[in-house]
Amino acid sequence: MSSMQDVPVIAIVDDDHEMSETLSVLLGEAGYSTVVCAGSADFVALGDPPPINLALIDLRLKGESGLDLAIHIRERSQLPIVMLTGVGDEIDKIIGLETGADDYVTKPFNPRELIARIRAVLRRFGNGQTRLVSSGLSINFGDKCLDLKQRQLLDNQGDEIPLTNGEYRLLEYFARNPERIITRPELLEELGTNMERYVDRTIDVLILRLRRKIEEVPSKPIHLLTRRSQGYVFQL
Repeated sequence: MSSMQDVPVIAIVDDDHEMSETLSVLLGEAGYSTVVCAGSADFVALGDPPPINLALIDLRLKGESGLDLAIHIRERSQLPIVMLTGVGDEIDKIIGLETGADDYVTKPFNPRELIARIRAVLRRFGNGQTRLVSSGLSINFGDKCLDLKQRQLLDNQGDEIPLTNGEYRLLEYFARNPERIITRPELLEELGTNMERYVDRTIDVLILRLRRKIEEVPSKPIHLLTRRSQGYVFQL
């Protein structure tokens, strides 16, 4: 396995030997180094944090769920995660994204699409350099604090306001990009989805949830504002 300084290293977590081999060849041709894991145990054995840039995880692992591994990873770091799902697993895709995955690709997949998705995720994460949760940053707005170190939203008493992974990622993106109009397509790209038919509903639901948690009067927001026909603006 090459070092992270040479080329991005991708962990393939799939119990299908033929699929793993196919993915290894495909990713190798695209310029990536790979390490194959047959399941969660193999992945965990890589270390904490693992010396990789991205985890490509099959949702349907033998005897376990890839979602459990995604949760395990996300509790420890912001390592990029791409899920491989089967046709018709729309609900699982949404759950996966809420749980901690950054994108998903449906099997059977188009090789070019898979590589494009992986490149896009790595690009968003600065070429995939693992960013541990202990980054020691925070963003304050109103009487609340977004703790980037613990990936938590805190009220003025220091108590946590529970957020799903999707809500947190959206709020962090808004907080990092205040005072500018952010469009729906940009928000969807940040969530790492390509579910065109779910675009409006997905964003609407997350915005509604966030306002209930960060605004004193959700129907009259002062932080997360709508710009009709344009998108949203976040005011610190």
